[in-house]
Amino acid sequence: QVQLVESGGGLVQTGGSLTLSCAASATVVGIYVMGWYRQTPGNQRELVANINNGGTTNYVDSVKGRFTISRDNAKNTVYLLMSSLKPEDTAVYYCNLFLGGSRNYWGQGTQVTVSS
Repeated sequence: QVQLVESGGGLVQTGGSLTLSCAASATVVGIYVMGWYRQTPGNQRELVANINNGGTTNYVDSVKGRFTISRDNAKNTVYLLMSSLKPEDTAVYYCNLFLGGSRNYWGQGTQVTVSS
C-alpha cells in the first residue's frame, strides 16, 4: 500500500502562484503515472496534469502554459507549480499514483482557493 501526502494548498489572489507537493510513502519504480486531479462541488474529478516514468507530461488544455508538473525521483515527490491562477482554478486538488491494474492510489486532497 502506498500513501500519498499532499501539501501546498491555500488561498491566493488572481494572478498569484502556488506549488503543490505530493510525496509517496514508498519508492516508486517501474512503469507509473503520477499526477494531479481537481474537483469542485457537483462535478467529476478531472485530470489537471500528470507525468510518467519516462518523464512525459500531459496537461488539460485549461492549464497549459500556466501549470508545470515536475518530479524528484530521489524524494518520491511530484510537484505542481501553478502560476497565473484564476478563480476557476479553485478546487480540491488530489494527487494520484497509478502503478497499473488495481494499484491506483489517491491523496487526501488539498484545497486551492483563488480569490477574484
